[in-house]
Amino acid sequence: MKVLVTGSRGFLAKNLILRLKELKTCDVVEFNRDNALADLDVLVKQSDFVFHLAGVNRPQNIEEFNTGNYDLTAQLCKSIESSAKTIPIVFSSSTQAEKSNPYGESKKKAEDKILELSNKHPVFIYRLPNVFGKWCKPNYNSAVATFCYNLINEIPLTIHDSSSLVNLVYVDDVVENFIKLVQNHSAAAKDKTHFYEISPVYTLSVGELADKLTQIKNSRTSLITEPVGIALDRALHATYLSYYKPGQFSYELKRYADPRGVFVEFLKTKDSGQFSFFTAGAGITRGGHYHHSKTEKFLVLQGKAKFRFRHMYTNEYYEQTVEANTSTVVETIPGWTHDITNIGEDVMIVMLWANEIFDREKPDTIGCEV
Repeated sequence: MKVLVTGSRGFLAKNLILRLKELKTCDVVEFNRDNALADLDVLVKQSDFVFHLAGVNRPQNIEEFNTGNYDLTAQLCKSIESSAKTIPIVFSSSTQAEKSNPYGESKKKAEDKILELSNKHPVFIYRLPNVFGKWCKPNYNSAVATFCYNLINEIPLTIHDSSSLVNLVYVDDVVENFIKLVQNHSAAAKDKTHFYEISPVYTLSVGELADKLTQIKNSRTSLITEPVGIALDRALHATYLSYYKPGQFSYELKRYADPRGVFVEFLKTKDSGQFSFFTAGAGITRGGHYHHSKTEKFLVLQGKAKFRFRHMYTNEYYEQTVEANTSTVVETIPGWTHDITNIGEDVMIVMLWANEIFDREKPDTIGCEV
């Protein structure tokens, strides 16, 4: 299938084109600012499906709204009508089409023109709110992109009204919806519905948005990460990281070194503990304490370790030898004092997870030999 994408150098188009190429069943035909309107006839005749993503929303003058949004759409529709085949078309409109302003009015005119095709061609119109995600241009029309760029580059955020609400959709959700249409457009066209929505839509205040992104920025120094695995937080986290340049991909962690070896904290969470690692030279023992409630998981990554445990009430003793090639997790048990000794010849490296962030005021770590 050949898929024509207009506005192919735009933020949404770049993400869509990448996904289309992943399908291995689509050849992408591109239309962008380097093309003349006259090119549309040739490109449309080559195509089996059209994503009309080109548009103008920050013109030099108001007239460009009409030429960039309506005139281009009108020419595209004319090319589709003269193609002598049925071509589904997806149009990325805007929620502004419901409002009385030059941009919204030009989008509404473009919608009406595309709807004239609906008797012969499947038509899918999406009135999108603010779309955010990787490759969105900062200081243009996305607060998310601008905030990410500014925070990464130490530029103060400008917020005129922190309580103002914004409606956001994530570019991956938009693209996923578009891909489903490519794969199932015949079934979707049967319901004769021409207007579609992307779900989920995230609504939050500008102040809340700035706070979330600032927390992501600060996680490199505090080591505390917010929950970033689902929904909006996952999308914002991925988007923020996408604005790093290669020289900004890495950051240093503080190393605590003493004669026993090195201890490094890697990642902390507010409610699911923290990750770290430590090293120990041959014959070195680390630990020698017990906890009332704190628990830990140890994973030997390099070397050979002997874990020793003693029950603080019964004096029951237990020991276990673990080598790195077994990938065995050893847990500390509340009420048992414990230590770990490097019984190999090389430096031992051990990953450690504790179920809580270390609190110097209430460490729950009482020194006691095994």
